Amino acid sequence: MDFESLVRHARQYAGAVSQDLRQQLAAGQNPQALFICCSDSRVIPAHMTNAPPGSLFELRTAGNVVPEYTPYEPSSEMATIEYAVQILQVPNIVVCGHSHCGAVTALTLAGRGLESLPAMRNWLGISSSGDGAELTDPAVRAESKQHVLNQLRTLREYPFVRARVEQGLLQLHGWFYEIDTGLVYQCPQDDENGDFLPL
Repeated sequence: MDFESLVRHARQYAGAVSQDLRQQLAAGQNPQALFICCSDSRVIPAHMTNAPPGSLFELRTAGNVVPEYTPYEPSSEMATIEYAVQILQVPNIVVCGHSHCGAVTALTLAGRGLESLPAMRNWLGISSSGDGAELTDPAVRAESKQHVLNQLRTLREYPFVRARVEQGLLQLHGWFYEIDTGLVYQCPQDDENGDFLPL
């Protein structure tokens, strides 16, 4: 699909959404989940979940990274999580990683290949190029799953997230999307060290 096709669809979009739905959406939002995923163009949360408009509050970051909680540092990511949990009071947060992830590949290789991308290196927490592990799986499946678990652990350190989880008002979910098969896996909620299983 070329860019002009995207433009044509955008011109026609108003007619594709019913007036009732447009009015409902204009009145406010009540999403069922904050969906944290990678900015990768191959990962489309609404397609994956068949979510209608208003169902997902999306946060897309390079490598589906959840930054450490530092509330007095400017961060769009932290602000998005804070708003979703504190104001929208989403009942679910999904952290969704994926196969063939460039960010996870860079992490595994300790920054090799990112020499000309200082902002990306800083975002991923890679201080200098090192002798990272060799890739045994070009799709970095195991590494991407572990990366999801790491982001969930970081998310649990957000005080307002931890509080709502402890109150039983919020559930955290770790998902993994396999691009080449289209399958979605989840980690068991009661055992983060367990294997990811098909949804």
